[in-house]
Amino acid sequence: MKKIVIICLILTSVASIAIAKTLDVTDMAGRKVAVPHDPAKIICLGPGTLRLIVYLNAQEKLAGVEDMEKLNPGGRPYWLANQQLAKLPRIGPGGPAGINKKPDLEAVLNVHPDLIFMTQADALLADKVQKQLNIPIVVLSYGAFATFDEQIYESLKLAGKILNRDKRAEAVIQFIESARKELQEKTKDIRDTDKPNVFVGGIGFRGSHGIESTEKNYIPLKWANAKNIAESVQASEGSHVFMDKEKLLSLNPDIIFIDGGGLKLVEQDIIKKPEYYKALKSFQQKRVYALLPFNFYTTNVDTALADAYAIAKILYPKQFENLDLEKKADEIYAFLAGKPVYEEMKKDFGKIGELFQMR
Repeated sequence: MKKIVIICLILTSVASIAIAKTLDVTDMAGRKVAVPHDPAKIICLGPGTLRLIVYLNAQEKLAGVEDMEKLNPGGRPYWLANQQLAKLPRIGPGGPAGINKKPDLEAVLNVHPDLIFMTQADALLADKVQKQLNIPIVVLSYGAFATFDEQIYESLKLAGKILNRDKRAEAVIQFIESARKELQEKTKDIRDTDKPNVFVGGIGFRGSHGIESTEKNYIPLKWANAKNIAESVQASEGSHVFMDKEKLLSLNPDIIFIDGGGLKLVEQDIIKKPEYYKALKSFQQKRVYALLPFNFYTTNVDTALADAYAIAKILYPKQFENLDLEKKADEIYAFLAGKPVYEEMKKDFGKIGELFQMR
């Protein structure tokens, strides 16, 4: 009798552990999914998925990575800080062409993941792939393209809950919010009449572009309470704008920032059309500055924060006179990506906030 009781207790305990190891969650596509709690092996499919897992300090759980991550290693701090991930098996091509498309099923199955995280996938695709693979899929989200949407926070909380990284998810959110609050607090009392008119050119949008490529809702400018002249331009939809060059000349901003991703194209255009650039007030007065590109396989939040501090220091030197931009960038990268990788970013895109010199 005693043995039977002991056996029953053991079986009950095992059953309880099994139940405890399963979570029922609702993902960012509104799907209800039963997932393993704290899974040993995961993979990340789609733009920005891997970045969120790195922010959560859960990269040791990765069983493989997309080709896109390996073949395009620059410009993404989460990858620069974790280059050991390049040794992991491939799980398919990834990249923009794979958005909301069926992944390489064979490559995924070869690494035997317990759970798959995806971004920019709708519920229909996620359900279909989950059924084919018989592996739970959780859809995460960054919200609107090339912006900062607080869906990122919800994604971090969701992934953190599943991966047993709840505290880390809260720490990441608190870190970002603390930086945003500092930027907002130090600039909130500056009157609009005392702010220069600002433009950001060279922004990547499904590829690299020249000075005319800009954003109405440019995150670092918003965080620094800057006066973005692109907000006055009517666009058919979304935040991205290809600014007509004559329109840019008529608006004639006081200060221009150039995204590092489009810097070479701007330099090439200057050689072809030097007179146009010489006609812009910001080039005449040498008030053109370089920023690091943050929109690379969706939003690199760390780089967006570093750019916001650079913009704030340039626009409001009195409020940020004691700020060391390079030190701040590495502080941000170290916390979010895991290592201070600013020097590697600088090698590829130049010094953050550097004065642009016309040749």
